[in-house]
Amino acid sequence: MTVCPLSSATPKPRLSVRNWQTLSTLAIPLAIALSLFILQQQWEINLFTAEGLQTAVTKVGPWGPLLYVLLLVISVVVSQIPGAGLAIAAGAVWGPLTAGIYTIIGGFLGALIAYSLGKAIGPGLLKALTGKSITFSKDRGERYLGWLIFLMRLVPVFSFDIISYGAGVTKLSLPIYASATLLGMIPSTFLLTYLGGAFHLGTGAFVVITGLFLAGLVLLPRGIRRHNWFDLKNVVHIN
Repeated sequence: MTVCPLSSATPKPRLSVRNWQTLSTLAIPLAIALSLFILQQQWEINLFTAEGLQTAVTKVGPWGPLLYVLLLVISVVVSQIPGAGLAIAAGAVWGPLTAGIYTIIGGFLGALIAYSLGKAIGPGLLKALTGKSITFSKDRGERYLGWLIFLMRLVPVFSFDIISYGAGVTKLSLPIYASATLLGMIPSTFLLTYLGGAFHLGTGAFVVITGLFLAGLVLLPRGIRRHNWFDLKNVVHIN
């Protein structure tokens, strides 16, 4: 009886479903960032400033809202890009209500991408993109963490992107994270866009809205950190 020799050929490695998901998650923000970089080079403007946004919206016409949403997505995914100034500028361009809707869409999509990247690649990516590491205490349960994320969206105690990446790294439930993020970001988003829209309401209204916004932005986070409301220091650890 002749025994057939085993084939010595090495099987070709195949990408798993998880690898494909990771690659596709990475490809989306990279494609958006590359497109925005090309536009910036062609137009010779900084798209991530209020002046640059207004110029770009004028150039693209009806595609302005889509461009704005993409800018917000990247501002959430990349830690060093501030998104609050864009939201204020959008309020001056489209009015508070319309700009608020666009801002919520862009911010929420960016938060979902950051969450997915954190979940797929883990702490190394969080450290590389934000320069920080974050962990959530597991002894409180996911519902408690969901309420905590809602609070941190409602009152900007920590930066938007760090919480998004951290929730993904710690593998917090997507439905809990998404609902807490969306509901929490709505009030603060409309505050920002109404701040921009207040330019059209007159000096008195602008001063009042600005004062209230700055008071909430500075005093509430400081009070939470100082008095450790909700036991925040023992639940969220950022290094």
